[in-house]
Amino acid sequence: MSADHWADLELRHLQSFRAVAETGSFHAAADLLEYTQSAVSQHVAALEGIVGMRLVDRSRGRRTVELTEAGRVLLRHTDAIVARLSAAQADLRAYAEGASGILRVGAYQSIGARILPTLVGRFSTAWPGIEVRLREDHDDGRLLALVESGELDLAFAVMPLPEGPFEAVELLRDPYVLMVSSGSPLARRAAGPTLREIVEQPLIGFSACRTTEIAEAHLLAHGCVPHFVFRSDDNGTVQGLVGAGLGAALVPLLTVDWDDRAVALLPVDVPPRIVALAWHRDRHPSPASRAFAELAGEICAGLQGQLVVRPR
Repeated sequence: MSADHWADLELRHLQSFRAVAETGSFHAAADLLEYTQSAVSQHVAALEGIVGMRLVDRSRGRRTVELTEAGRVLLRHTDAIVARLSAAQADLRAYAEGASGILRVGAYQSIGARILPTLVGRFSTAWPGIEVRLREDHDDGRLLALVESGELDLAFAVMPLPEGPFEAVELLRDPYVLMVSSGSPLARRAAGPTLREIVEQPLIGFSACRTTEIAEAHLLAHGCVPHFVFRSDDNGTVQGLVGAGLGAALVPLLTVDWDDRAVALLPVDVPPRIVALAWHRDRHPSPASRAFAELAGEICAGLQGQLVVRPR
């Protein structure tokens, strides 16, 4: 494994190796990369020659190929190398584009409903040469992974951020509320429910997002085990089922349609969700991305005063 041999390593070697690992076959990897199958095989063979180890198990009779132990070790580094090169490409593109080009922003549903319409509208007026491309996902972890790989410039996320090459600015603190049917006895209470009273309710929640995980962790830390009767990735579905009396929902206030008379919102003793805007800490921020972040801060500062819930 001479250092001189490693100087012969090329990015296409790593890309082909990574594609084989992802797809489990040389044929599928070739389709993914738009190479010929023989080219992919040659790239992987060349990589094995450079590192001096067999990376892929090509045993006969298998429908798919598998990585050797050495291959799995190298794959961890390959993912980081390819992601870093993608970030460098995005960095140089942003530097070259200046006041024109594309700004790619990731957001989750409540941000899209409450913040993005005003934010994108004002930003587009101020920066007419920048096309804002939006990507929505209920899991901010996946959005942050796209920031790390260079596929997004900015992403709305919930703090604390997962481990990674990220920096972020806090935008607002979104209080949790217990959303109940307007006909629920809790809706007529003079004070908000205790944590114990919350977990006594059949709960409706979101399927898989850190917003729900944070609230659940707070309940469990206080010895209160929630019981969920239904989960959904759609804010409107959760609210509609609460309004129909199927259960209650412990959710951030931004996820709620405040004008819906079928539900009542009750304050709870749960720390607020901290909404942030994140970017890659090693990437050169374009003037447009800095302006977008500053405008997001201004809009959220104005919205913060509306995020107050008092018992009826």
